[in-house]
Amino acid sequence: MKRFLLLIISFFLLNFYSGQSALYSTYSKKAIKLYEKAIACYNDISPLNGRGNLIGAEEYLIKSLSKDSTFSEAYFLLSQIKVQMGDINSAIFYKEKMMAVNPIIPLVEYYNLAGLHISIGSYKKCLKNAVRYKNSPLADERYMGRINRMIENCQFALEAIMNPVDFNPINLGSSINTELPEYFPSITADDSTFLFTRRVNDISAPGGRQEDIFISKRTSNSNWSNSSLVSNAINSEYNEGAPTFSSDGQYIIFVGCETGAKGDYQYGGGRKGYGSCDLFYSQNNGTNWSTPVNLGPKINSKHWETQPSFSSDGKTLYFIRGMTYNRQRRNPNNQDIYVTTITEDGEWSVPRKISSKINTPYREESVQIHPDGKTLYFASNGHPGMGGLDIYMSRKLEDDSWSKPTNLGYPLNTYVNENSLIISPKGDLGYFSSNREGGFGDLDLYSFIVSDKYKPQPITYLKGKIIDAETKSPLIAYFQLSDLEKDNVISQMQSKPGNGEFLITVPKSIDFALHAEKEGYMFYSRNIYRDNLSLSKDGFLIIELEKVKPGTFVLENIFFEKSKSGLKKSSLVELNKVLKLLQITPDLKIEISGHTDSDGNDDFNLELSINRAKAVVNWLIENNISKDRLSFKGYGETKPLEENNSISNKAKNRRTELTIIE
Repeated sequence: MKRFLLLIISFFLLNFYSGQSALYSTYSKKAIKLYEKAIACYNDISPLNGRGNLIGAEEYLIKSLSKDSTFSEAYFLLSQIKVQMGDINSAIFYKEKMMAVNPIIPLVEYYNLAGLHISIGSYKKCLKNAVRYKNSPLADERYMGRINRMIENCQFALEAIMNPVDFNPINLGSSINTELPEYFPSITADDSTFLFTRRVNDISAPGGRQEDIFISKRTSNSNWSNSSLVSNAINSEYNEGAPTFSSDGQYIIFVGCETGAKGDYQYGGGRKGYGSCDLFYSQNNGTNWSTPVNLGPKINSKHWETQPSFSSDGKTLYFIRGMTYNRQRRNPNNQDIYVTTITEDGEWSVPRKISSKINTPYREESVQIHPDGKTLYFASNGHPGMGGLDIYMSRKLEDDSWSKPTNLGYPLNTYVNENSLIISPKGDLGYFSSNREGGFGDLDLYSFIVSDKYKPQPITYLKGKIIDAETKSPLIAYFQLSDLEKDNVISQMQSKPGNGEFLITVPKSIDFALHAEKEGYMFYSRNIYRDNLSLSKDGFLIIELEKVKPGTFVLENIFFEKSKSGLKKSSLVELNKVLKLLQITPDLKIEISGHTDSDGNDDFNLELSINRAKAVVNWLIENNISKDRLSFKGYGETKPLEENNSISNKAKNRRTELTIIE
């Protein structure tokens, strides 16, 4: 109302200097009387919805204009009322009528009109009015940042419409969608299990509705089982939503929102929180989901934490933090993407904002780090786009910085807000939420084929089981994948309680080492090359862990230059596993032995095998393992595992072994 009165004063000043003495732009007393009744209705604020009697005000204004069709102030107020009613087309009609009947109007109205046009995708008219405002010598510098963004968005949108991307969304069907709103999807790395949020009616909840998390299983390439509540341990009588799976589906991280208590906030089910919405996690023990646990005060704050995305590396979490004020109120245009990692001591690091290439001074949300670990999808209204929230992607570069975000294009992005999108692990399908026509009601979940330009990097996954080598019983063991070339961990997790199974994503573009370990057992290691990801005939890898006892074990991932004894950098992952074994078992004594194939001179092979074994021992000594616990020996070509009659057999015979002496 204050803004409205300022504009009335502006009209008064304009009319005064034009020689007109009336307070309004009309001399019709009947029009003025009806207009003032409209003002009274407009100012009659309801405590229920916080706004005036808009319908009554509209009726008086229509009658007022019937008395004088050039009454500028009546058109202005009608336009404002239509904005509040959500009828933007009518708001534009009345604002343009106001400008037509009284060309001497405040310049800011061209700025306002441009904003209305972009909100309905009328980009050419938006651009015309925005440029007119910008080029005026009377333009207010305070608005120039917003007007420049508006011009940039209009220019981008017009170009995007001329070059549309392929986009044919398919409703996921009645097994997932209902007449209620469904949104915020998540999916496991093997594409088998689907999570999403549904807003349900609940007369016992504040406002008569609340959010719950639902789950569905894939039954065929395009069909899903009937959805059901994921777990009563996770869902409560309050809001839970925006779930994210760990890549193996063993953990769920989700959002829980407080009930209005002060101090130490209490969530549904007696959950303790730290602010308006917090992040929680729950683990599947093979049969049930555990009672949710708050991720703690490093991640959760007095502000609004939501929309998590857990990386396939098993240690990195992306999420949205929105700054709040007055306890629960938040500014939607002041929220950013944050990232945190699990440190070596098992604690979460203090979250930090990700790159300013991605975060803007405006609004970011709906973040997904793809299982490739390199491609980030998110929604924003701070980058050039179609006017509202658009979906973007950015890739992590070799130096761990992020590329400039790319808009996913029209008609996936439009003038309305687009968010709640994820890309499938295979990268071929996208899932998003929309209230477009033809659905089951309100927001529905849809899938679409992703254009090649916006696909993530190719990945596959390993499925398997970790068992005791003697008893064949399943083990809860820690395992990880490491990049052989860069010596960095690309994924880590533990096998499932109860059955010892695991599922872990694998980039197709690198060679990697697979390690599994459990206290009291010898570590397992295996190097896997990108051109040979077939680990077993049925695609299921059985890892057998041997208990620590006297015996000989092949160190699969110790590498040397051809015919030399210098250790390659790619050996460090395996060497560190041997080091850790010796550190946690201080009485252990070992022998390192070197072996070659039969190619070349016998004496040279013997000396080479000795020097290679010695190189491993020297590395352990340099890393503070007592030389009294270590010995080495070379056997040359005298102890082959296979006949030296093929390339693959010779590779098996060229090996380094660890023998536990005591």
